[in-house]
Amino acid sequence: MSIFKAYDIRGTYPDQIDKRIAFRIGAAMVRFLGAKRLVVGRDMRTMAPEIQDAVIDGMLSQGCDVVDIGLASTPMVYYAIGKLPCDGGLAVTASHNPKQYIGFKLCRAEARPMSGDTGIKDIERLVAQGDPKPADRRGKRDRVDLKADWVRHIASFAKGITPMKICVDYANGMGANESPEIFRAIEGLEVVPLYEQLDGTFPNHEANPLKESNLDDLRHLVKKHKAPLGLAFDGDADRCAFVDEDGRTVHADLVTVILARGMLQRHPGKGIIYDLRSSKVVKEEIVKLGGRPVRERVGHSFMKETMRKQDCIGGGELSGHFYFAENFYTDCGVLAAILVMNQLSQEKKTLKQAADALRKYHGTGEINFKVEDKQGLMQQIGKRYADATIDWLDGITVTYPTWWVNVRPSNTEPFLRLCLEADTKQLMEQKRDELFAMLGHPADH
Repeated sequence: MSIFKAYDIRGTYPDQIDKRIAFRIGAAMVRFLGAKRLVVGRDMRTMAPEIQDAVIDGMLSQGCDVVDIGLASTPMVYYAIGKLPCDGGLAVTASHNPKQYIGFKLCRAEARPMSGDTGIKDIERLVAQGDPKPADRRGKRDRVDLKADWVRHIASFAKGITPMKICVDYANGMGANESPEIFRAIEGLEVVPLYEQLDGTFPNHEANPLKESNLDDLRHLVKKHKAPLGLAFDGDADRCAFVDEDGRTVHADLVTVILARGMLQRHPGKGIIYDLRSSKVVKEEIVKLGGRPVRERVGHSFMKETMRKQDCIGGGELSGHFYFAENFYTDCGVLAAILVMNQLSQEKKTLKQAADALRKYHGTGEINFKVEDKQGLMQQIGKRYADATIDWLDGITVTYPTWWVNVRPSNTEPFLRLCLEADTKQLMEQKRDELFAMLGHPADH
C-alpha cells in the first residue's frame, strides 16, 4: 500500500517512512512548489522529532528557508501557514493512527490543502527519483514560537459562554498541547481533563474519537461530574467529537447544524458545507436559517476547495472535521468546541436538548463491507433503484422522498462504505436489510 494517500502521506515507521524518505519528501515539496519559505510543525509521536528534522533537512538542501514552529497541533500548523508569509508547509503527524504510524499533512500558501490530485502524486513521483542534487545555497531554519499567538486567536472566538463544567478527553494527543490554555482563557469554564499528558505511545486508548469504544472513559466522566458536555479530540486535534450529559454521542452532522446557527447569524445568507453522508435534517435546517446548503464529497481537501469557490462560511463532515472560513478555511477541533458552547449559551440549551430536537430521522451510521468488485456492486445498486434520483458525486447516492443511501468506495482499502437514512426506523431497517443482501456481511473494520 502506497504511503501517498488521497489527502496526506502516511505510513509505518521505520519500514515505510524513515529519515531518508522524509528527507526526499521535504526536498520534493520545495521542488514541486518552487518554494522559498515553508512552515513545519510536528505532533508528539516518539519518532516525530527525528522525522521533522529529516523533512526540514530535505527542504533546506533545496535552498528553501524553513520556519520551524516545533510541537504543534495540525490546526496550529494551518494557522501558521495562513498567518506567516510563506509558500506553504506541513504538519508531521499521523493524526488518529496507532503509535507506529507517522506522516505529513501538506499545504500550499494560504493553508490550501494538497491532495492526491493537487500535488501529493507529483511529490510521490519526485521522491521515486531518489536524492536530488543540493541547491547552491542551503536554506535557513528559524525556530518560531507561535503558541501564545494561536491561543489568543482561538480564545477570541469565545463570546458569552455561560459558566459551566465540561469534560475533555485529550487522548494523550496534541489537543493537550494548546487547548488547556485556550480553555483557561474563557471565564467561568471549568475543565475536567482526561489523558492530558502528551504521549505518542497512546497508553490509554487510540486517539480516534470516531470509534465509539474510545469515548467510553469520557462518557463515564461526564456522568460522574454531571457535566452538560464532553469533548474528545483526535491525535492531531483537527477533529472533535461531542458527548451529551447522558454520555450519548452527538454525531457531527447534528453539530454542524448547531454551528450553522451561529455562523449564519454572523454572516447571513452564506453557504454552509456538509458531506453527502449527513442527515437530511442538515440541509433542511440550513434552508430554514436562510443559508445556502452546499453538499460535497467526503475529504477535507474537497471541502476546503469548495468552501472557497462557493462562498461558504463553514460546515462539517461526519468524521468530526469542522471547517471555518474565519480561520483560514481550515478545520479545528477546539474552535468547533468553543463555537458550540457559544451557541448553546446563547440559546440557553444543553447539547442534549439541542441535538434531540434534530433527531428526526433514523440512520445506520457508516458501515463497511469488504468487496472485491466495488464498481460492479455500485452499478448493481443503481440498477436495483433505477426509479430513484441517483448521483455519482462520491460513490452512488440513491434518493427517494422517504429514504436515501450512499455507497462509496474507500480510497485506501478494499471497502465499500454504506450510509442509509429513512423517515422511520422500520423503513430504515427494511432498506438496510435489502442492501445487506446485495453487499454481504459488514466488515469488522
